[in-house]
Formats: sequence, C-alpha cells, structure tokens
Amino acid sequence: MNEKSAMIKDALILFAITVVAGLLLGVVYDVTKEPIAKQKEKAKQEACADVFAAAAAFETVTDAQGMPMSDSVNGVDIDEVMYAMDGDGNHAGYVITVTDHEGYGGDIQFSMGVTLDGTLNGISILSISETAGLGMKAGDVLVPQFTDKKVEQFSYTKQGAATESEIDAISGATITTNAIVNGVNAGLVYFRDVLLAADSF
Repeated sequence: MNEKSAMIKDALILFAITVVAGLLLGVVYDVTKEPIAKQKEKAKQEACADVFAAAAAFETVTDAQGMPMSDSVNGVDIDEVMYAMDGDGNHAGYVITVTDHEGYGGDIQFSMGVTLDGTLNGISILSISETAGLGMKAGDVLVPQFTDKKVEQFSYTKQGAATESEIDAISGATITTNAIVNGVNAGLVYFRDVLLAADSF
C-alpha cells in the first residue's frame, strides 16, 4: 500500500470513528434528556417549596403576562418568576430565581420567596461553586439569616448584625456574602418595581 492509500485509509477510519461517536452521543443525549429535565423540574419545585412552604402550587410567570423575565437588575439576572398559589388558587406571592455573577467562584443562583406584602420568606441556593470551608458555608451561615424578613434592602456586616436588614458576613468570604446579598436585593427591587407594578394594573 502506497503512502497516499494509507493516508486515505486512515482518514476514512477517523471519519467512521467520528460518525459513530457522534451517533452514540446523540443516543445518550436522547436517553438522558428527559430524566435530566425531570430532575431539574423536581429541584425547582423543591426550591419553591423551601421558600414558600404555605403555597399549594406554583405557576410560571411568562413574558406574555407583561413581566419580562430577561431583565437584569444591578447586574443580577432574573432567571424565572413563579406565582405562589394558596390552597384556594389565590395568588399569595412569588418565587423569584436570580443569578449573581460576582461570586468568588463564579455564578451563584438561588430562589427567593416573597409574599405580596413584601416579606421575604427565605432563599434556597440552587447552584454555587465557592471555596470549600469558606464561601460554601453560605447555605449554613447566610441562608437562615434571610428567613421571614420584611426590609427593602439588605446589607452585610463583619461586626455582628444589629438590625433586621443586616446580614452577618461569612468570615473570610465577603465576596460570596456580597454576591448573595446583592442578588437578594436585586430580587426585591424586581418584586417591587416590576411584579407589584404589573399586579396593580
């Protein structure tokens, strides 16, 4: 076999391998797509229940209802908004999912439940990649501090929270703390300026 024939043979083998690998990836994607989607939906519903335990059901708010979901507030993305409905089907508040891009390890995504009177029921972290032993303490240190608070804006402190609106920062992880506080504040701004404004029409 001459050199040219060998090169053609090698190219055909590589092409065949690429085609087979592509087909296998497609099959794997099709097989796993539905379970992954179901798992994401389950995680979303669990996060909604975490931050709005009094709700009996949740319904997605869409662009068609006059409330654009692609808005960014203070650099924070508003990813999704859900209506929280009570047992009688009445609107009880919202679950707002936000992403702050300024975490030490990148994006931090969480859901927050807000009642119609502006009370923050709490937050539930969906995605975080902060430093182990520091920023990854957010779930234990920061999340409980946002439970049942009715304030317009939060701030963080390293000296010990003295008011309802102050959050104790994670020691050694002020970047993580700031990202989550900023994300919560953005969600509250969106609640007041967009969601409540739309409800008033």
